Amino acid sequence: MSTISSTSTAASTTAAQTALQEAAQSVISGSTGNSTMDVGSLVSALVNAKTAGQTSQLATKTNTDNTKLSALGTLSAALSALQAGMSSLTDGSLASTYTTTASGTGITATAGTGAVAGNYSVTVSQVAAAQSLTSGAFSSSTQLASSGTLTLSLGSQSMNVAINSTNNTLSGIAAAINASASNPGISASIVTGTDGQHLVLSSKSTGASNVISTSVSNVLGEPSSGGLSQLAVTSTAGTGSAASTFTSTADTTHAWTQSTAAQDAEFTIGNIAASSSSNSVSTAISGVTLNLTAAAVTNPATTQTITVAQDTTAQTSAITNFVSLYNTLVTTVGTLTSFTSGATSQGALLGDSTVNSIKNTLANIVSGGVQNGGSKITLGSIGISLQADGTLSTDSAKLSSALSTNSAGVAALFNATNGVGEQIDSNITSFLATGGIIDNEKTTINSDLKAITAQQTTLTNYTAQLTSQYQAQFTALNTLMSSTNQNSQYLTQLFGGTNSAGALATGKS
Repeated sequence: MSTISSTSTAASTTAAQTALQEAAQSVISGSTGNSTMDVGSLVSALVNAKTAGQTSQLATKTNTDNTKLSALGTLSAALSALQAGMSSLTDGSLASTYTTTASGTGITATAGTGAVAGNYSVTVSQVAAAQSLTSGAFSSSTQLASSGTLTLSLGSQSMNVAINSTNNTLSGIAAAINASASNPGISASIVTGTDGQHLVLSSKSTGASNVISTSVSNVLGEPSSGGLSQLAVTSTAGTGSAASTFTSTADTTHAWTQSTAAQDAEFTIGNIAASSSSNSVSTAISGVTLNLTAAAVTNPATTQTITVAQDTTAQTSAITNFVSLYNTLVTTVGTLTSFTSGATSQGALLGDSTVNSIKNTLANIVSGGVQNGGSKITLGSIGISLQADGTLSTDSAKLSSALSTNSAGVAALFNATNGVGEQIDSNITSFLATGGIIDNEKTTINSDLKAITAQQTTLTNYTAQLTSQYQAQFTALNTLMSSTNQNSQYLTQLFGGTNSAGALATGKS
């Protein structure tokens, strides 16, 4: 996997040889009596001479592998950035990018898949509303019953609230309604006025059919006035554009009032009458969602024009952003695979089969095309051309013309099935997947690093063993030479040397 640097290995070998020569001089010096050997330096030099080359090789291999892992991470990040930045070019939504404008107030619109560019006349006669009912006044301390059941319904759904000593006040009942897991969509609140507390029930959903009704049953311990039975009310949905009505069976003091009636939104598209239970209307115009507010309702009625048009600005931005991200990837790959004549190091992935495969695959996609009926449409036909260095270049005028006059062709080029964007996206997913080509290469490198670590451990153990062996041998040799030098000095003193007479010759004892 790794490339070993001969330069660093040679340098390590030279340094080891120099240290060994210095240690040898120590032996010579010690043997001639000038001094004792430097055992530590000698042992270190000998061990280093034995292991320096292999140590350097393993370190170089480790550095090379880690550099490649880092480079593969950089490549993966560039691929992910390209994939993340081109979603509208992969899912077929580019052609469904529209602008919408309204000629008046009170209506906004959004357009997406299925929309058709054009002008639509919209007249709103009423907006959808959620019903709100307000009870008569009750004392805050009044216990409405010792026990009983309050049933509330919203449209066709209902729930039961068990009334007992823990929740039999008006505020307790409101809290129990809001806390119920079976609440169909009714919000309960307490409004306190000068006459006492009022229970306000409001539907969370707009629409004529979402009317609120309540009934009570199994009531025990009810006070003579202002009891639980006073909370019964029946609402009836209006028909057509009519608002909801209600019937309260409570006495005058506690009778319900309707603060807001339930009703549908009523409007026309052209000459076609339509209604909606919601003010967010997505079923009237294909691919268009209308958002209605009360400001759209005027007297006399005002017709507004909703204009839906291709958003060529957003489409241009999406395509040019893709070109920029693709070029960033190409530049990144170029850096990782660079070669510089005479340099001591090259790109970390120079000659790497994985990066070459990725580069060639993506280049084939952007230089190819997509079948569109009986012909093929390419990036070049909309102003995006492949350059000699692998980057993409944009002809802004040609791109603008294609978006304005050949929107169907652009839609085909970036369709969600086999469009250019989808092909790039699916291939990047494959490249980055577990078990993909990048992951497989990382696995191979990590296996190599594991093997190198094992070799380094073996070398470390060998170094320790060799150090111990040499330490014992040369310590013994140093002791022997020290003893020999002492004997030599004694004999010289006794018998004399080259330039001196010994004790025996001078008669000294």
